[in-house]
Amino acid sequence: MLMKLSPKSIFLVILIITKANNSTEQELRPVLELYMHDILGGTSPTARPITGLLGSIYSRHVPFAKPIGSRPPQRGVPIPNPNGAVPPGTIQLMGSDGLGVGFGTITVIDDVLTSGPELGSQTVGRAQGVYVASSGDGSSVMMTCTAVMEGGEYGDSINFWGVYRVGSATSRLAVVGGTGKYKNAAGFAVVRSLIPTGPRGMDGGEALLRIIVHLS
Repeated sequence: MLMKLSPKSIFLVILIITKANNSTEQELRPVLELYMHDILGGTSPTARPITGLLGSIYSRHVPFAKPIGSRPPQRGVPIPNPNGAVPPGTIQLMGSDGLGVGFGTITVIDDVLTSGPELGSQTVGRAQGVYVASSGDGSSVMMTCTAVMEGGEYGDSINFWGVYRVGSATSRLAVVGGTGKYKNAAGFAVVRSLIPTGPRGMDGGEALLRIIVHLS
């Protein structure tokens, strides 16, 4: 037997459901959309390997790289020497999105964050931290970094930690606190690899990541 509800009770039920839906929508609403430009090699790198093959080249443990002629392989990226210059005709093969740099490689980053996918878009901050090639087949990269936002009275920043899946459509990183208006922030970030667009204006290899931040 169905319980008969008064009009007042029905109104209260509808009000509760509406508030719950609005709360869910607010929790899932993206707060920030950032574009991270990870530039490896060239004269102005923002990422520097400190272990692995590329790290050995930077630290002069590998005396030279083998020349490959005038036609580099597809997706070839120049290997920099220790001072950041690119020797002519040398390359290091990377993953399809630029982050597959070999198991165990630790890379320190100071990447530019922009408001749009073009490198010349408005700079909104920098992503500073490390990523580690954490799987033997090169499919996973453990990332931990802080997005340090430009401007702001209180030094706003957001901390990210998690595993980026090389070649996957999207990956998710945890938001683990921050400073300023993001103090005690919690939530997640959806990370997607994009193909760099617009004029390059650089001689290094660029990996472009779109980061959409959701805070709860």
